[in-house]
Amino acid sequence: MAVDFKQLRALAQSEVRVTIAHLPARLRRHAERLPVTYEPRPNSAIVSDGFDPDLLGLFVGIPFGEEESGAIDVPAQIILFLESLWEFAEEDEEVFRDEVVTTYLHELGHYLGLDEIDIEERGLD
Repeated sequence: MAVDFKQLRALAQSEVRVTIAHLPARLRRHAERLPVTYEPRPNSAIVSDGFDPDLLGLFVGIPFGEEESGAIDVPAQIILFLESLWEFAEEDEEVFRDEVVTTYLHELGHYLGLDEIDIEERGLD
């Protein structure tokens, strides 16, 4: 199935909305305040910071509950890299939708202060 970025974004936005709606109320309040942006792939600055060019998602900014440093901080947000997710899903829409949810929840875990071990223990990897 050939899809363009606009179609991938619509699918991903739908999955994120449904996922947020099904979160427990306490988590949902945090998730609703955290912007999600959609990019095709990680940009050169992200890759030059040591991230994989096939990265699926990324949380940037200050995690919930931590104080800002006073330096120029990036606003907290989740970035989902839709073309990377599409390729990871081998262009299967159902797999893509599932991976959007998994990646979103993984990055939400980082926002909530969970490290990779915490995320793995909660099945968000």
